[in-house]
Amino acid sequence: MSNELKGKRIAILVTDGFEQVEMTKPRQALDDAGANTEIVSPAKGQVQGWNHDEKAVKVDVDLNSARTDNYDALLLPGGVMNPDQLRMIPKAVEFAKSFFTAGKPVASICRGHGCWWRQTSCADEL
Repeated sequence: MSNELKGKRIAILVTDGFEQVEMTKPRQALDDAGANTEIVSPAKGQVQGWNHDEKAVKVDVDLNSARTDNYDALLLPGGVMNPDQLRMIPKAVEFAKSFFTAGKPVASICRGHGCWWRQTSCADEL
């Protein structure tokens, strides 16, 4: 694979209830392109994804210590509960919104809707 993202740090913001494939497949693609990805979460230790028999993913960085300045981009996976739960956590909203404010790339998948984090109309994305 290419190294077009070599040296880039990507935060992946999740909590319990994310759709595992919406995190693992993009994460693998980013890693394959040379990026350094880290799971950022308000949960401690591990987070529960939805994917049949796979139970948990290790949290790399506690949300309270995560800083936008340490990352080049943000990935927001969707899922049954993940985005809705994160949007109820002011620190998670502040963290995600700071990427938009800084003009850094944000990839949101399915229910991860980027417009929710920017607090703008989702019609802007259509």
